[in-house]
This record gives sequence, C-alpha cells and structure tokens, in this order.
Amino acid sequence: MAEFALDLNDEQKAVREWIHGFAADVMRPAAAEWDEREETPWPVIQEAAKIGLYSLDFYAQQFFDPTGLGIAMTMEELFWGDAGIGLSIVGTGLAAVGVLANGTEEQIGTWVPQMYGDANDVKVAAFCSSEPDAGSDVSAMRTRAVYDEAKDEWVLNGTKTWATNGGIANVHVVVAVVDPELGSKGHASFIVPPGTKGLSQGQKFKKHGIRASHTAEVVLEDVRIPGSCLLGGKDKLDERLARARERAKSGGERVKNAAMATFEASRPAVGAQAVGIARAAYEVALDYAKTRVQFGRPIIDNQGVAFQLADMRTQIDAARLLVWRASWMAASGKPFTAAEGSMSKLYAGEVAKTVTAQAMQILGGNGYTREYPVERMHRDAAIYTIFEGTSEIQRLVIARTLSGMPIR
Repeated sequence: MAEFALDLNDEQKAVREWIHGFAADVMRPAAAEWDEREETPWPVIQEAAKIGLYSLDFYAQQFFDPTGLGIAMTMEELFWGDAGIGLSIVGTGLAAVGVLANGTEEQIGTWVPQMYGDANDVKVAAFCSSEPDAGSDVSAMRTRAVYDEAKDEWVLNGTKTWATNGGIANVHVVVAVVDPELGSKGHASFIVPPGTKGLSQGQKFKKHGIRASHTAEVVLEDVRIPGSCLLGGKDKLDERLARARERAKSGGERVKNAAMATFEASRPAVGAQAVGIARAAYEVALDYAKTRVQFGRPIIDNQGVAFQLADMRTQIDAARLLVWRASWMAASGKPFTAAEGSMSKLYAGEVAKTVTAQAMQILGGNGYTREYPVERMHRDAAIYTIFEGTSEIQRLVIARTLSGMPIR
C-alpha cells in the first residue's frame, strides 16, 4: 500500500506535463469549434490515439498506479484543456471499466481492445445504464434481458438514455433486468457487439454544455446476442441470483446496491474532471484581473476582485485534496466509511459551478461572450452537479453512510 503523499513522483510529473502539453496544444485550440458543432471530435481523438493517450494501455497504467493519483491527475489535465473534448476522450473508459470489473479474462481480452480500435481506425464505446424512468433510482430499471436456452442467446428490449457515445459506439455495454422480483439485485451487464441488429440510436441530446461529447438514447428492440456476451458468464449470474433469492426469503440484511457501489468508486475521477474545469476558469480570471486596467490600475488591486480569486483558489485546492484522498483510499483498499468518494464528487462539482460563475463575473461583459472561454467552462461545469449522481444524491449517500442506513 502506497503512503498518502501530496507530492507527485518524477514519473507522474512527466506524465502530467505530457498530458498538459496535449491539452494546451491540441485540445484548447479546437475547443470552441467542436462546442459550436456539437459533434464528436474524431480528429482530436485520433491525435490522442496516435500518441498513446487514447488507449487501453495508458488508462490501465494510470488505473493501477499504486498511489491512486494517476487517473485523478489525468482527468484534471484533460478537462483543464476542455471538458467536451475531454469527455469524448475518456467516455469509452466507463464501458471498459464495466467489462474489467465484471467480465471474464476472455471477455476482457475480446471486447476491451475493440472499444478503442487503433490510431488508424479509432473506435469508442458506450455504457448504457440510465433510463427515462430510472436515473438515480437504478431499481426502477425496465430494460429486460431474457435467456433463450434453445439458442443460447439473450434477447434485450428497452430504451437507455443519457448514454455517452450511445449509438455511435463500436461496443455497447448494457445493464438490464434478468429477474424483476429481485429489484436492483436482479440486474446483469451485457456486451452488444458491433453491428448487432435491433440496436439503434434514439434521440441525440442538444446540451447546455459538454457539447463536443455525444449523448443519446439507445433503443433495443429484440436485440439477440450470444450467451457468451453476458459479462461474467451464466454460472456466475445463476449463483448470484440464487444467493439474492435466499436473502430475500430469509429477510436477510440488505446488501449495498452493486451499481451504486460502482458509481461510488468512480466518483473521485469525476470530481477530478470538475477540478480541471474550475482550475482552467480560475487561471483565465487571474490573468485577466492582472492585466485589465480600470480607473488607472489592474482590477486585482481591488479587494472585491482579489478576495474572490483567493476564495476560488482555496476552494479548488480543497476540492483536489478531497479527490486525491478518495483516489488514494480506493487504490489502497480502504473502505469509504464516510462516503469519501461521494464527498469528493459533491464538493468538486459545486466548486466548478461556483468558480466558473465567479470567473465570468471577474471578466464582466467579456466573460459573457464567446470571445473568452469562461462562458463555455461555466456551461460545461453545470453538469457536474447533475450527472454521475446529482449533488442531492451525493448528500443522501453521505448521510446514509454516516448513519449506517443502506444505500438503495
């Protein structure tokens, strides 16, 4: 177990500088264009693939960093570059983690490389969990998966929503209900291979922010997939369902919802994204305040502006510390006894909204125009109190963890 430290080692610093260079030189110059176009920035993803920044190897290396800070550092730098393009680059990771966490070695080896493609033919993947009536309430999921024993196939029907890369993905990972009586314990995850009939893109959402990231509905109509596409395999699923039924019969203690536990573990990475956006907006505001002259002096000489910047920097550093603590705890196998993962995401998301709004205020009229990037950063930050669990859900998770109540 790595000791908790606030100093990155030489290797981590080199990786951070490398990512920062890509964010500054490739992402930032392209950010406004792809925000306006509201399209997936394939050329930028391809550039990332060429240097190895968009690859399974790179993210696996950061994920297994013993300090836990590799992913947090990567997310912060990419989203400092641009949140919409950043999400297009890292969106595949959620589907990959779904397979890595639940799949067999054979499934991991078969499907994860297909999620990324290669530098000459980049691909993306989609993780499909949310539904029109089942967002935070995963127990309300309606997408069904029924096993056809005669053909050893699963048949999927339902509609997923808010899917990053939904419909344009090479590989879709779909969470579906296999036993409705067990509620959230009766869910399983499935791979839908490229070109499978019955899977189509529904509505593509036109969003307030992160507009370079593709978000859409995924419609599943009698989608037939081989039995081997059930993540973890049928024997493992049958054992898990049998245990859940026994617990239900005996009125046993409610176990923590698996999907909620997964999101809890991934939340520090989302918090790191929010920190990156906040830091970017703060830097623009600081530079502007030092160079913008009003009444014969730079506006940073005004206490009202200077104190805002002091608060912004303090909040950003505090958010990063919460993210790093949670990331280190997860890598070290320390349980989140006070929902530290949710704490980090809650605070970082709120800070991103606050700091980007303050940056706009410091820039005045200029901050409200698209001549400067802070209005885009403010739009991008808004999602961080909504997706991957709203701020209200984070507070619920934290409160229930502190009180010992189950997280449903």
